[in-house]
Order: sequence, then C-alpha cells, then structure tokens
Amino acid sequence: MKIKVKEYNAETDEVTVYEREETTNEISLREKLESIASTEQAEAESRATAKAAAEGKLAALGLTTDDLRALGL
Repeated sequence: MKIKVKEYNAETDEVTVYEREETTNEISLREKLESIASTEQAEAESRATAKAAAEGKLAALGLTTDDLRALGL
C-alpha cells in the first residue's frame, strides 16, 4: 500500500509531499490499530445488545432501569 508522506524542512520552510510504499513496521502498526478498532467496535455492539436484552427483560417484569436505581441496584 502506498502512503502519502509530507516532510517539512524547518531551515528552508519547504514542504515536500510524495508517495512511497509502507515499511513493514508501518504495516504492522496499521494492522494492530485496525485490530484494536475492530475489537472495540465488537465490544461496543455486544454491550449495546446486552443492555437492550436486559431492558427488555425488565420491561417484561414491569420494571425500568429507574426502578432498579431506586432499589440501589
């Protein structure tokens, strides 16, 4: 995968932009970050599903989350 690189030379105030292939370290880092993001997304979806299921069970019993808070749960 090609990536766009922007280099800034502070002495000349010149900005150089070019494309190059990713290094193996950059590939590894990108893959790790994608994996972390995917895991976080899956966990968030799982929490949302569990919360909806719990609220559905409470509703079936005629309770709300406010009722549980009032009971200290």
